[in-house]
Amino acid sequence: GGAEIPCAKGGSRPLKWSRLSDWNRTWYTDNPDFTQCFQNTVLVWLPCLYLWICAPIYLMYLRSHDRGYICMSHINKARTAVGLLLWIICWSDVFFSFWERSHSSSVPAPVHLVSPTLLGFTMLLATFLIQYERMKGVQSSGVMLIYWLLALLCATVTFRSKIFQALDQPSTVCVWRYTTFYIYYALLLASLLLSCLTDQPPLFSEAIKDSNPCPEPGANFLSRITFWWITRMMVTGYRRPLEEKDLWSLNSEDRSHTVVPQLVCHWNTECQKVKRTEQKMLYSPKKAMHSEGKEGRAVEESEILIVKAQKTKESSLFWALCRTFGPYFFISCLYKIIQDVLMFVGPEILRLLIRFVNNSSAPYWHGYFYAALLFICTCVQSLILQKYFHVCFVSGMRLRTAIIGAVYRKALVISSAARRTSTVGEMVNLMSVDAQRFMDLITYINMIWSAPLQVVLALYFLWQNLGPSVLAGVAVMVLMVPINAVIAMKTKTYQVAQMKSKDNRIKLMNEMLNGIKVLKLYAWELAFKDKVSKIRESELRVLKKTAYLGAMSSFTWICAPFLVALSTFTVYVLIDEKNVLDAQKAFVSLALFNILRFPLNMLPMVISSMVQASVSLKRLRVFLSHEELQEDVFILLLCLLLCLLSSHSISMVDGVFSWSRAESPTLKRLNVCIPEGSLVAVVGHVGSGKSSLLSALLGEMDKLEGTVAVKGSVAYVPQQAWIQNATLKDNIMFGQERRQTWYQRVVEACALQPDLEILPAGDDTEIGEKGVNLSGGQKQRVSLARAVYCDRAVYLLDDPLSAVDAHVGKHIFEQVVGPQGLLKNKTRVLVTHGLSYLPQTDLILVMVEGEITEMGSYQHLMATEGAFAEFQRTYAAVDHNNDDETVPKSGSKATENGSTTALVGSVSKLCQKNEEDKVLGEKAKQPEVGKLTEPDKASTGLVKLSVFGSYLKAIGVILSCISLLLFLTQNLVSLFSNYWLSLWTDDPVVNGTQPNRLMRLGVYGALGLSQGVSVFGYSLSTSIGGILASRCLHQSMLYDVLRSPMSFFERTPSGNLVNRFAKEMDTIDTVIPSIIKMFMGSMFNVMGSCIIILIATPLVAIIIPVLGLLYFFVQRFYVASSRQLKRLESVSRSPIYTHFNETLLGTSVIRAFGEQERFIRESDQCVDHNQKAYYPSIVANRWLAVRLEFVGNCIVSFAALFAVIARESLSPGIMGLSISYALQLTSSLTWLVRMSSEVETNIVAVERVKEYSDTEKEAEWTHEPSSLPTGWPTEGCIEIRGLGLRYRHDLDLAIRNITIKIHQGEKVGIVGRTGAGKSSLTLALFRIIEASEGQIFIDGVDIAQLGLHELRSRITIIPQDPVLFSGSLRMNLDPFESFSDEEVWRSLEYSHLKSFVSGLPNKLSHECSEGGENLSVGQRQLLCLARALLRKTKILVLDEATAAVDMETDNLIQSTIRSQFEDCTVLTIAHRLNTIMDYTRVLVLDKGEMAEFDSPSNLLAQRGAFYKMAKDAGLV
Repeated sequence: GGAEIPCAKGGSRPLKWSRLSDWNRTWYTDNPDFTQCFQNTVLVWLPCLYLWICAPIYLMYLRSHDRGYICMSHINKARTAVGLLLWIICWSDVFFSFWERSHSSSVPAPVHLVSPTLLGFTMLLATFLIQYERMKGVQSSGVMLIYWLLALLCATVTFRSKIFQALDQPSTVCVWRYTTFYIYYALLLASLLLSCLTDQPPLFSEAIKDSNPCPEPGANFLSRITFWWITRMMVTGYRRPLEEKDLWSLNSEDRSHTVVPQLVCHWNTECQKVKRTEQKMLYSPKKAMHSEGKEGRAVEESEILIVKAQKTKESSLFWALCRTFGPYFFISCLYKIIQDVLMFVGPEILRLLIRFVNNSSAPYWHGYFYAALLFICTCVQSLILQKYFHVCFVSGMRLRTAIIGAVYRKALVISSAARRTSTVGEMVNLMSVDAQRFMDLITYINMIWSAPLQVVLALYFLWQNLGPSVLAGVAVMVLMVPINAVIAMKTKTYQVAQMKSKDNRIKLMNEMLNGIKVLKLYAWELAFKDKVSKIRESELRVLKKTAYLGAMSSFTWICAPFLVALSTFTVYVLIDEKNVLDAQKAFVSLALFNILRFPLNMLPMVISSMVQASVSLKRLRVFLSHEELQEDVFILLLCLLLCLLSSHSISMVDGVFSWSRAESPTLKRLNVCIPEGSLVAVVGHVGSGKSSLLSALLGEMDKLEGTVAVKGSVAYVPQQAWIQNATLKDNIMFGQERRQTWYQRVVEACALQPDLEILPAGDDTEIGEKGVNLSGGQKQRVSLARAVYCDRAVYLLDDPLSAVDAHVGKHIFEQVVGPQGLLKNKTRVLVTHGLSYLPQTDLILVMVEGEITEMGSYQHLMATEGAFAEFQRTYAAVDHNNDDETVPKSGSKATENGSTTALVGSVSKLCQKNEEDKVLGEKAKQPEVGKLTEPDKASTGLVKLSVFGSYLKAIGVILSCISLLLFLTQNLVSLFSNYWLSLWTDDPVVNGTQPNRLMRLGVYGALGLSQGVSVFGYSLSTSIGGILASRCLHQSMLYDVLRSPMSFFERTPSGNLVNRFAKEMDTIDTVIPSIIKMFMGSMFNVMGSCIIILIATPLVAIIIPVLGLLYFFVQRFYVASSRQLKRLESVSRSPIYTHFNETLLGTSVIRAFGEQERFIRESDQCVDHNQKAYYPSIVANRWLAVRLEFVGNCIVSFAALFAVIARESLSPGIMGLSISYALQLTSSLTWLVRMSSEVETNIVAVERVKEYSDTEKEAEWTHEPSSLPTGWPTEGCIEIRGLGLRYRHDLDLAIRNITIKIHQGEKVGIVGRTGAGKSSLTLALFRIIEASEGQIFIDGVDIAQLGLHELRSRITIIPQDPVLFSGSLRMNLDPFESFSDEEVWRSLEYSHLKSFVSGLPNKLSHECSEGGENLSVGQRQLLCLARALLRKTKILVLDEATAAVDMETDNLIQSTIRSQFEDCTVLTIAHRLNTIMDYTRVLVLDKGEMAEFDSPSNLLAQRGAFYKMAKDAGLV
């Protein structure tokens, strides 16, 4: 051991270090080895240094992340034992050195003491770490694994050299040291293997309780960094489509209940900070002078200060987000730095390889060493990159969870004024679009610092390679950046415009779907279709502009590297004759330029994405800073008030309330004291502020002055019942625990028992969205039952009796509200129009224009002869002298429902044997019968080729072919230009120059130019094709949906439909064209690279098929699972928004009942459910990338390896070409798989849009040519012969064998219990439901032979729920613009709205908000009357149109109808019998059959069913 002697003598230091590395021995030799000295110092110290540096940081991390305690297990005992053995061996080496000193003549080198000592301490540290990890619950540790691996690698070098030394120089072997070293080596190997295993889970961990825990926390380190732990799910997904139950539950740190509170807490701290600074500013106004004249100025000054203060600071949502997600996200920055540095290893090794091929004297092992090094570096790089992406995506996922949670929580407490500024659509967008934007940005945000770093490194290497001529290339790149930035900014503005159109379009679609029944009844579909199409066209115009810009940007993106290379090489060659472009310079530069291309193109993208995210951030900040409801309305100054108000449960002193601070107060001077347990009625005209009074008590309005106190808990029944999409039972129980007997009493009192018997699954029947399958009366009663069941102290009832029939109303009043009802000991505030109940109340409040004008008991008010008494006298047609006659308790009369109509089109499988069922009793009611809405189904399996076919058809065949051709030419040209470059570099050098370089340069330039042109061409053609396709698909889908019958809309939740028009259309508009472009690009790239590698090293032909198969298998394996996960994720996305929508509609109810917590919990569950499918799909992406990059890295290494083997026959140019292509191949491969699976997952959108073309449709809208006489119907005679109809073919007839004839100008009332088929009759008249037997003739024409629009546009209905659309009043009255302004004003005058409308600032162009929210229900009803007056057809149908109107307005409507529709045939479905007492005839329906049909006086004389009803209503 010549190398050991200087060390052994402990000679002077310089000598020792000079012997540390001996290049002749390690490099320029066929059998390389390190010097002894190097082995004993550096190779021993390196792993120790690593562990001592990592340990403190790691210990701090473990202290803060405690996962619980792991019991001692065999693995742990073994690890500890091996660690201690290693320590003993190191110490034995130290003792041996001491022994040697005392016994031997030669003194051993200090190294023999220092190294084992250091190693011994390190082993102790390692053993300590193993135990500490166990106590902190780490199941498998990366830090330790890397340490053992390092130690083993370093020891392996020594191991090899020791064996060679023993073989060559047996005399120098020291037996003791050799023995200890071999034992040490064996133990290291054991340690490494042990650290690969994973320990048992910690005690009390979540995983034990969980039915299907995520295997990630328990996976070992190697499995974690290669994402091996998800393989089990992938295998399952490959064998059969994945389902809900296969998904793992989320890790607890990703769940809503941990993530959202963090953000909310940080955001609140931010808000507090700002409030504090604002207060500081506000409380230092300039001292105002006290003299009178200056007072005005003082006020102004302090006002100015306030304004300034608000401008100075807004609470920063960004900072709150940073504090919540920053620490975890910071890890990704570390990964990114390592990855950036490793990126440049490839080109360096390429340089060395080319040098190796050029230098024939270099030993062969150099080449193999380079190939191996290349493989290792690329593998490490891909592992780190995937880890980085994983951290980013998980952060993005948590961010989305947090934002959705925060928005939801805010929406529950936002004040009504703020509610107006943000529509439902906007709030849903905050949740979906804006949260998504953040998610997308987080993946790229590190590029902001990483891109400049990469550019600097690349330039440094390029400068070394080519010198100053690099600057030419850089100049081109720098020029590209502003071009790209301009394009990005332009795209941004277009995007905003497109978002705006999209928002409008979705808002309109939303309303159309909510009011679809009205559209159908009025035959307005086409008007609205045109409105949507108009918005859509403007959207497409913007998209087209975006497409042109996109073509420009892809032109710069693809041609940039080429132009850069061209300019650099041109300058390099032309500066100096002597500059020779050889393979090393050309191809290393190309490889570096390829690296440069990514950061330079990413930067503008990241910047634009940041701009987008900042817009979203601002929207979110504004929303989260909206003012909240004043809590103090509710909070009682407990001690004070309770003493004073012991007997008053509600008191209001000088209350002034408005809906928003800016508006004038709606309620003025309110003074009310309501004693406990009393029943209070609130009466007044439409719009007099009755509902607002209740809102004020609930704390929904802004209190401007005065005090309000409500004692005890509150229950609230709104005027328009809010029904959840859940079972009937859940709607009534509303989150309370089940109390069977009480539940039964409530159901009976609210007259719901008969309904339950009719519903297919009893109270387990699912109620559709907004209660579509319940009649108005049923909804109202369910809403009431919910309030009663909750058992609160104070009841606020907003006209709960309006939508139900008189006798049912009476039953409910007696059983629930009245003095003997279930609520008799509670305080009840009842808003009502029903005068018959007033005598039984304790107190009556009369409201006029927001003030309480009179107040007192019934007798008192009648005695005072005020407005109320007069009002009462006019309207109480018959005095109630027969009140004492009892109503049979839930007997025959109170059976409210006799037939199945209530269940309009519920999707049940009701058996025909209704009778037998009743015998079988309750048991036969299966829950699945009660299902109504069909959830979004996840289609499974491969996407059908027909879908691709229909997409290509939508684009157009010619355009598709042109695009393909352009793709092909671009790739061929690009391959050829690089091949030309390799030929150029192989040109022989004559006298220090290359003779025909100018010819080479010219051809190279020309090839590049043609490449650019074809890029521009294909980019443009695909984008334009995509736009054509999306126009075609949207038009057909819109038409298909509008042509669907009513039953379709009852079955399909509106969320699904809106989702189709929003999400899926967006995918088709923007995502699919760009994905197809990228897919084609990467496919041709991969093929090109393979061809070049094969030309260069034909040997690779052996490997490529094998790797190709592997690649294909991995890809299929992945796509199967990934596609299904994506589907599961998108299916579980709609419930989040549906639930949110539902919540927004019912916020006042939820708040009144104090159920916010439960709804927040439900929302969190929906989000977690969605992320449960999203998380595996992220991990699956990483799993795929690791495996594919491994395949790519193999190809690169094999290309290098075979190049090394064949170095005699290869020219350096070809080799450089092949390896620079191989280096790109890895990223192209991953990109290709990603894109192919993206194409598959996104093309599903086309499938889902086409889905509705196959559903059933209504009859034709119009017949060409029209067979109708002009002006039909002229008479208005209706003849019905043997009519029968059923709601669905598997249900019984809802009405049967009805035969009546109605003459011209007759007024016919239709009465019957709820569900007797009154509405069904009108539905048949309008053919909303086609008759299953019999016919209806109008003026002798069979309506079944007409087009639907021909029929519906010539008869008029005033429907039950007054539906308005957002838009001007004028649009709501006359969407086709077919009437003049005078006619519109006349109709308003007749419907008693003229004074109201002319009082509005914009008159007819007054904007109605969504669903007409800014008009009262009564005013909406009058508007519907105005619509009917405008159309003025011969037949008018009134459907319970008077339900929401007080007596006075009701009389106005009736008199209008009598005067204006004098010569028309009028059919009225009546609830209040007094409206139809003067009609010509009355049709009484019972259980879907005609019971009586005659004039009212005759019917009363017959004493039949009609008489009973009249008696119930107190008319006889």
